[in-house]
Amino acid sequence: MELLMNFPLWASITAIFFAQFIKVPIQYLATRKLDWSLLTSTGGMPSSHSAAVTALSTGVALETGLGSAVFAVSAVFAIITMFDATGVRRQAGEQAIVLNQLVADFGKLVQEAKGWQQKPEQEKRKELKELLGHKPIEVFFGGLSGILLTLLLHYLLS
Repeated sequence: MELLMNFPLWASITAIFFAQFIKVPIQYLATRKLDWSLLTSTGGMPSSHSAAVTALSTGVALETGLGSAVFAVSAVFAIITMFDATGVRRQAGEQAIVLNQLVADFGKLVQEAKGWQQKPEQEKRKELKELLGHKPIEVFFGGLSGILLTLLLHYLLS
């Protein structure tokens, strides 16, 4: 029963769902294309990872105070997660773009050289996930949405 009363946990989970859901209308406004696959994809605006860890830290701060050891752990966890989202994961996504282009170019070469049999493109290759990480602005707004959402939930539920 205590799990159901764990405010930082529920704030964090709510922030994940909110950030994932809001990606759909944001993408629609930017491209005029409705893409429901964004609900379960990584990357994009805002960062659900950043929203989750900042919501968790904010919830912990509200319950235990800024001077608690638990807040310190959650804050460092949030910083590392957000740094990773803009660093390693972003670079992996950029490498995936280059690798996908190399695969496409190689595919064209094979097609020209050997008269590649006509198959659907999806059967020929499976593209690497290019949207792994986040731009710093995506991490910023993910973090901001996590903090603001948690403060709103705390206000509404207290």
